[in-house]
Amino acid sequence: MTLRAAWIGLGVMGFPMAGHLATRGGLAVTVYNRNPEKASRWTERFPGKSAPTPAAAARDADLVFACVGNDDDVRQVTTGADGAFAAMKKGAVFVDHTTASAKVARELHGIAKAQGLGFIDAPVSGGQAGAENGVLTVMCGGDELDYAKAEPAIVHFSRMRKLLGPAGSGQLAKMCNQIAIAGLVQGLAEAVHFGMKAGLDMEAVVDVISKGAAGSWQMENRHKTMIRNEFNFGFAVDWMRKDLGICLDQAKQTGAHLPVTALVDQFYGQVQSMGGSRWDTSSLIALLQR
Repeated sequence: MTLRAAWIGLGVMGFPMAGHLATRGGLAVTVYNRNPEKASRWTERFPGKSAPTPAAAARDADLVFACVGNDDDVRQVTTGADGAFAAMKKGAVFVDHTTASAKVARELHGIAKAQGLGFIDAPVSGGQAGAENGVLTVMCGGDELDYAKAEPAIVHFSRMRKLLGPAGSGQLAKMCNQIAIAGLVQGLAEAVHFGMKAGLDMEAVVDVISKGAAGSWQMENRHKTMIRNEFNFGFAVDWMRKDLGICLDQAKQTGAHLPVTALVDQFYGQVQSMGGSRWDTSSLIALLQR
């Protein structure tokens, strides 16, 4: 029997992810988006249908996926007016790919369980290109039985997915991911800036050092655009600041010390003040080149 899925949120990530479910996965997909024009564009491109509310999309679905903006958005599409939880059938699983707080993941997991539903927090890494190519990394938190129901669908847009612990664990893992990226991008920005000031051919330099201990995804995929001061190739500064704010709030709760993350967050604030809110995260180099 064909699995029925709902997808809530058709942004740069959700649009292709939902498409992979319908094409690679062969699931019967119903989509919802706040802007119905985007839902119409999705149904023109992929097999499936659209619904006017999260509840209407989720009704009769075996799996309900969401990829929206923040904690408030997740609450709205789950427990708000016309939210998915009220319409989901018993035993269905809600899979939240939003990067949000561990607090909201645990909160919604509890509400879902009380209603006979499953809930998996499953933020992703890999950016727009990873979503379009179906090679995302998915960090999951929740109950094993619920994850077992969701994983066969998640596989269609990911190359790595793993249940890392109870509810909230996926979000905490995504925080680790963003903390690591923040330091890497700043280090890369400083290296490229330093080399250019020293008169080096930085494309040649990176070709060498990327094969050694300094190598990273950021170096491989962002050094050329950083050299050219082109910052329209991925995850926006506004979204990174949202994520780093979540990390810093969580660190206060647990007593973790994040001095580099806090500093890089301030640097991104300066990029915003330069008009770079929608630039990608590699724009940290713009501060050094002023």
